[in-house]
Amino acid sequence: PPCDDGCSDVDERQPSSASGSGGPAANKRRAAIEVSRFWNEPTSTPRLSRRFYGVDCQVLAKRLLGKILVRRLADGTVLKCRVVETECYLGCDDQASHSYNGRRTERNEPMFMDPGTAYVYVAYGMYHCFNISSEGDGAAVLLRSAVPLQGVDLMRRLRGARRKDAGRKLKLFELCNGPSKLCLAMNITKESLNKEFLPDSQALWLERDGDGDVPPEEIVVSRRVGIEGAGRESAAKPLRFYLRDCDCVSVRDRVAETRAATAAQQQQVVAALQPPVP
Repeated sequence: PPCDDGCSDVDERQPSSASGSGGPAANKRRAAIEVSRFWNEPTSTPRLSRRFYGVDCQVLAKRLLGKILVRRLADGTVLKCRVVETECYLGCDDQASHSYNGRRTERNEPMFMDPGTAYVYVAYGMYHCFNISSEGDGAAVLLRSAVPLQGVDLMRRLRGARRKDAGRKLKLFELCNGPSKLCLAMNITKESLNKEFLPDSQALWLERDGDGDVPPEEIVVSRRVGIEGAGRESAAKPLRFYLRDCDCVSVRDRVAETRAATAAQQQQVVAALQPPVP
Protein backbone atom coordinates (compact mmCIF):
# COMPACT_ATOMS: atom_id res chain seq x y z
CA PRO A 1 0.00 0.00 0.00
CA PRO A 2 1.09 3.56 -0.50
CA CYS A 3 2.34 6.03 2.03
CA ASP A 4 -0.58 7.69 3.79
CA ASP A 5 -0.83 10.40 1.14
CA GLY A 6 -1.76 7.71 -1.38
CA CYS A 7 -5.48 7.96 -0.63
CA SER A 8 -6.01 11.44 -2.00
CA ASP A 9 -9.14 10.29 -3.81
CA VAL A 10 -11.62 11.83 -1.40
CA ASP A 11 -12.76 14.59 -3.78
CA GLU A 12 -15.47 13.67 -6.28
CA ARG A 13 -13.63 13.37 -9.61
CA GLN A 14 -15.42 13.69 -12.92
CA PRO A 15 -14.13 11.84 -16.00
CA SER A 16 -11.83 14.11 -17.99
CA SER A 17 -13.25 15.73 -21.08
CA ALA A 18 -11.04 13.57 -23.27
CA SER A 19 -13.11 10.52 -22.38
CA GLY A 20 -16.09 12.01 -24.20
CA SER A 21 -14.30 13.24 -27.31
CA GLY A 22 -14.86 12.00 -30.82
CA GLY A 23 -18.46 13.07 -31.48
CA PRO A 24 -21.81 11.28 -31.06
CA ALA A 25 -20.83 8.20 -33.08
CA ALA A 26 -17.66 7.67 -31.05
CA ASN A 27 -19.58 8.20 -27.83
CA LYS A 28 -22.17 5.62 -28.86
CA ARG A 29 -19.46 3.06 -29.66
CA ARG A 30 -17.75 3.80 -26.35
CA ALA A 31 -21.02 3.37 -24.45
CA ALA A 32 -21.55 -0.02 -26.08
CA ILE A 33 -18.06 -1.05 -25.06
CA GLU A 34 -18.71 0.09 -21.49
CA VAL A 35 -21.85 -2.01 -21.18
CA SER A 36 -20.38 -5.15 -22.68
CA ARG A 37 -17.01 -5.08 -20.93
CA PHE A 38 -17.66 -3.71 -17.48
CA TRP A 39 -21.29 -3.43 -16.44
CA ASN A 40 -22.73 -6.86 -17.23
CA GLU A 41 -23.60 -9.26 -14.46
CA PRO A 42 -20.98 -12.00 -13.92
CA THR A 43 -21.39 -15.05 -16.15
CA SER A 44 -20.00 -17.45 -13.56
CA THR A 45 -18.90 -16.99 -9.99
CA PRO A 46 -16.42 -19.54 -8.64
CA ARG A 47 -14.53 -18.21 -5.63
CA LEU A 48 -10.82 -17.52 -6.11
CA SER A 49 -8.71 -20.10 -4.28
CA ARG A 50 -5.54 -19.84 -2.21
CA ARG A 51 -3.47 -20.73 -5.29
CA PHE A 52 -4.74 -17.69 -7.20
CA TYR A 53 -3.18 -15.24 -4.73
CA GLY A 54 0.16 -17.04 -4.33
CA VAL A 55 1.89 -15.30 -7.22
CA ASP A 56 4.18 -12.31 -7.78
CA CYS A 57 2.65 -8.98 -6.79
CA GLN A 58 2.55 -7.56 -10.31
CA VAL A 59 1.04 -10.76 -11.69
CA LEU A 60 -1.67 -10.68 -9.03
CA ALA A 61 -2.43 -7.00 -9.65
CA LYS A 62 -3.12 -7.70 -13.33
CA ARG A 63 -5.04 -10.92 -12.69
CA LEU A 64 -7.35 -9.18 -10.21
CA LEU A 65 -8.66 -6.92 -12.99
CA GLY A 66 -12.12 -7.97 -14.09
CA LYS A 67 -12.68 -10.17 -11.02
CA ILE A 68 -15.78 -9.76 -8.87
CA LEU A 69 -15.35 -8.45 -5.32
CA VAL A 70 -18.12 -9.76 -3.05
CA ARG A 71 -19.09 -8.37 0.36
CA ARG A 72 -21.66 -10.14 2.53
CA LEU A 73 -22.96 -7.95 5.34
CA ALA A 74 -24.06 -9.14 8.78
CA ASP A 75 -27.73 -9.17 7.73
CA GLY A 76 -26.96 -11.35 4.69
CA THR A 77 -27.08 -8.53 2.13
CA VAL A 78 -24.60 -9.10 -0.70
CA LEU A 79 -22.75 -6.30 -2.53
CA LYS A 80 -20.75 -6.93 -5.70
CA CYS A 81 -18.41 -4.88 -7.86
CA ARG A 82 -15.96 -5.56 -10.69
CA VAL A 83 -12.31 -4.62 -10.02
CA VAL A 84 -11.01 -2.26 -12.73
CA GLU A 85 -7.91 -0.65 -11.17
CA THR A 86 -5.09 -1.95 -8.96
CA GLU A 87 -1.65 -0.87 -7.72
CA CYS A 88 1.40 -2.90 -6.69
CA TYR A 89 3.43 -2.35 -3.53
CA LEU A 90 6.40 -4.65 -3.80
CA GLY A 91 7.54 -4.85 -0.19
CA CYS A 92 11.00 -4.41 1.26
CA ASP A 93 12.60 -2.74 -1.78
CA ASP A 94 9.67 -0.42 -2.57
CA GLN A 95 10.03 3.01 -0.96
CA ALA A 96 6.29 3.64 -1.34
CA SER A 97 5.35 0.51 0.60
CA HIS A 98 4.47 0.37 4.29
CA SER A 99 6.91 -2.56 4.50
CA TYR A 100 9.89 -0.73 2.94
CA ASN A 101 13.25 -1.88 4.32
CA GLY A 102 11.56 -4.85 5.95
CA ARG A 103 9.55 -2.68 8.34
CA ARG A 104 7.11 -4.98 10.11
CA THR A 105 4.65 -3.55 12.60
CA GLU A 106 1.31 -4.43 14.12
CA ARG A 107 -0.31 -2.17 11.53
CA ASN A 108 1.20 -3.77 8.42
CA GLU A 109 1.33 -7.37 9.70
CA PRO A 110 -1.19 -8.58 7.06
CA MET A 111 1.35 -7.75 4.34
CA PHE A 112 3.52 -10.56 5.70
CA MET A 113 0.70 -13.06 6.12
CA ASP A 114 -0.40 -15.74 3.65
CA PRO A 115 -1.20 -14.52 0.12
CA GLY A 116 -4.87 -13.63 -0.05
CA THR A 117 -4.97 -11.85 3.32
CA ALA A 118 -6.81 -8.53 3.53
CA TYR A 119 -4.76 -5.55 4.68
CA VAL A 120 -7.14 -2.71 5.54
CA TYR A 121 -5.56 0.44 6.91
CA VAL A 122 -6.81 3.93 7.71
CA ALA A 123 -5.37 7.07 6.10
CA TYR A 124 -5.88 10.56 7.53
CA GLY A 125 -7.64 8.97 10.48
CA MET A 126 -10.84 8.29 8.53
CA TYR A 127 -10.32 6.84 5.01
CA HIS A 128 -9.98 3.07 4.68
CA CYS A 129 -7.88 1.42 1.95
CA PHE A 130 -8.16 -2.27 1.04
CA ASN A 131 -5.13 -4.33 -0.04
CA ILE A 132 -4.51 -8.03 -0.66
CA SER A 133 -1.23 -9.73 0.22
CA SER A 134 0.64 -11.55 -2.55
CA GLU A 135 3.68 -13.77 -2.79
CA GLY A 136 6.80 -12.05 -1.40
CA ASP A 137 7.47 -10.64 2.05
CA GLY A 138 5.59 -7.41 2.61
CA ALA A 139 4.09 -7.29 -0.88
CA ALA A 140 0.45 -6.38 -1.48
CA VAL A 141 -1.97 -5.12 -4.12
CA LEU A 142 -4.13 -2.05 -3.47
CA LEU A 143 -7.61 -2.17 -4.98
CA ARG A 144 -8.18 1.34 -6.31
CA SER A 145 -11.44 1.28 -8.27
CA ALA A 146 -14.37 -0.91 -9.23
CA VAL A 147 -17.62 -0.96 -11.19
CA PRO A 148 -20.76 -1.43 -9.02
CA LEU A 149 -22.78 -4.50 -9.99
CA GLN A 150 -25.12 -5.50 -7.16
CA GLY A 151 -26.56 -3.58 -4.22
CA VAL A 152 -26.11 -0.19 -5.89
CA ASP A 153 -28.76 1.60 -3.82
CA LEU A 154 -27.10 0.50 -0.58
CA MET A 155 -23.67 1.47 -1.94
CA ARG A 156 -25.02 4.94 -2.64
CA ARG A 157 -26.34 5.25 0.92
CA LEU A 158 -23.05 4.03 2.38
CA ARG A 159 -21.12 6.54 0.26
CA GLY A 160 -23.56 9.27 1.24
CA ALA A 161 -23.05 8.90 4.99
CA ARG A 162 -20.48 11.73 4.93
CA ARG A 163 -22.18 13.87 2.28
CA LYS A 164 -24.81 16.58 2.64
CA ASP A 165 -26.83 15.08 -0.22
CA ALA A 166 -26.73 11.58 1.39
CA GLY A 167 -25.26 10.26 -1.86
CA ARG A 168 -28.31 11.03 -4.01
CA LYS A 169 -26.28 13.05 -6.52
CA LEU A 170 -23.57 10.44 -6.93
CA LYS A 171 -23.41 8.97 -10.42
CA LEU A 172 -22.89 5.24 -10.83
CA PHE A 173 -19.26 5.59 -11.93
CA GLU A 174 -18.51 7.72 -8.84
CA LEU A 175 -19.48 5.11 -6.26
CA CYS A 176 -16.22 3.10 -6.27
CA ASN A 177 -13.77 5.23 -8.29
CA GLY A 178 -11.01 5.46 -5.70
CA PRO A 179 -9.57 3.38 -2.83
CA SER A 180 -11.48 4.94 0.03
CA LYS A 181 -14.64 5.32 -2.05
CA LEU A 182 -14.56 1.61 -2.83
CA CYS A 183 -14.21 0.80 0.88
CA LEU A 184 -17.09 3.09 1.82
CA ALA A 185 -19.39 1.67 -0.86
CA MET A 186 -18.56 -1.94 0.02
CA ASN A 187 -18.53 -1.34 3.81
CA ILE A 188 -14.92 -2.50 4.15
CA THR A 189 -13.36 -1.32 7.40
CA LYS A 190 -10.22 -2.10 9.34
CA GLU A 191 -12.24 -3.06 12.41
CA SER A 192 -14.29 -5.68 10.61
CA LEU A 193 -12.08 -7.08 7.84
CA ASN A 194 -8.38 -6.47 8.48
CA LYS A 195 -6.46 -9.79 8.33
CA GLU A 196 -9.46 -11.54 6.76
CA PHE A 197 -8.29 -14.53 4.69
CA LEU A 198 -10.25 -14.07 1.47
CA PRO A 199 -10.26 -17.68 0.16
CA ASP A 200 -12.07 -18.87 3.31
CA SER A 201 -14.01 -15.75 4.34
CA GLN A 202 -17.80 -15.61 4.51
CA ALA A 203 -17.75 -11.79 4.63
CA LEU A 204 -15.35 -10.76 1.85
CA TRP A 205 -13.98 -12.65 -1.14
CA LEU A 206 -13.35 -12.49 -4.89
CA GLU A 207 -14.88 -14.53 -7.68
CA ARG A 208 -13.88 -15.26 -11.25
CA ASP A 209 -16.05 -13.93 -14.06
CA GLY A 210 -15.71 -16.28 -17.01
CA ASP A 211 -12.83 -18.62 -17.66
CA GLY A 212 -9.81 -16.39 -18.25
CA ASP A 213 -8.03 -13.19 -17.28
CA VAL A 214 -8.25 -9.79 -18.97
CA PRO A 215 -6.11 -9.85 -22.16
CA PRO A 216 -2.85 -7.85 -21.82
CA GLU A 217 -3.85 -5.47 -24.62
CA GLU A 218 -6.88 -4.38 -22.56
CA ILE A 219 -4.72 -3.35 -19.58
CA VAL A 220 -3.29 0.15 -19.21
CA VAL A 221 0.02 0.33 -17.33
CA SER A 222 0.78 3.61 -15.58
CA ARG A 223 2.39 5.28 -12.57
CA ARG A 224 0.94 4.93 -9.11
CA VAL A 225 -1.13 7.75 -7.64
CA GLY A 226 -0.30 10.00 -4.70
CA ILE A 227 3.13 8.64 -3.75
CA GLU A 228 5.35 11.57 -4.72
CA GLY A 229 6.59 11.71 -1.14
CA ALA A 230 8.29 8.34 -1.63
CA GLY A 231 10.78 9.84 -4.09
CA ARG A 232 10.99 10.42 -7.83
CA GLU A 233 12.29 6.96 -8.69
CA SER A 234 9.56 5.16 -6.79
CA ALA A 235 6.83 7.44 -8.12
CA ALA A 236 7.94 6.79 -11.71
CA LYS A 237 7.57 3.00 -11.51
CA PRO A 238 4.77 1.68 -13.78
CA LEU A 239 2.97 -0.32 -11.10
CA ARG A 240 -0.64 0.76 -11.58
CA PHE A 241 -2.92 -1.28 -13.83
CA TYR A 242 -6.42 -0.55 -15.07
CA LEU A 243 -8.93 -1.57 -17.71
CA ARG A 244 -8.79 0.52 -20.86
CA ASP A 245 -11.69 2.89 -21.62
CA CYS A 246 -13.32 2.58 -18.21
CA ASP A 247 -14.61 5.79 -16.61
CA CYS A 248 -14.73 4.18 -13.16
CA VAL A 249 -10.93 4.42 -12.96
CA SER A 250 -9.80 6.95 -10.36
CA VAL A 251 -7.15 8.73 -12.46
CA ARG A 252 -6.83 8.09 -16.19
CA ASP A 253 -3.46 8.35 -17.98
CA ARG A 254 -4.20 9.39 -21.57
CA VAL A 255 -0.66 8.80 -22.82
CA ALA A 256 -0.61 5.27 -21.41
CA GLU A 257 -4.09 4.64 -22.79
CA THR A 258 -2.92 5.64 -26.27
CA ARG A 259 -0.03 3.18 -26.00
CA ALA A 260 -2.43 0.44 -24.90
CA ALA A 261 -4.86 1.20 -27.73
CA THR A 262 -2.02 1.09 -30.28
CA ALA A 263 -0.83 -2.24 -28.90
CA ALA A 264 -4.38 -3.61 -29.10
CA GLN A 265 -4.69 -2.53 -32.74
CA GLN A 266 -1.36 -4.15 -33.58
CA GLN A 267 -2.52 -7.33 -31.89
CA GLN A 268 -5.65 -7.35 -34.02
CA VAL A 269 -3.61 -6.88 -37.20
CA VAL A 270 -1.29 -9.75 -36.27
CA ALA A 271 -4.25 -11.99 -35.49
CA ALA A 272 -5.89 -11.14 -38.81
CA LEU A 273 -2.72 -12.11 -40.70
CA GLN A 274 -2.53 -15.53 -39.11
CA PRO A 275 -3.49 -18.38 -41.45
CA PRO A 276 -6.75 -20.14 -40.56
CA VAL A 277 -6.47 -23.24 -38.43
CA PRO A 278 -7.23 -26.30 -40.59
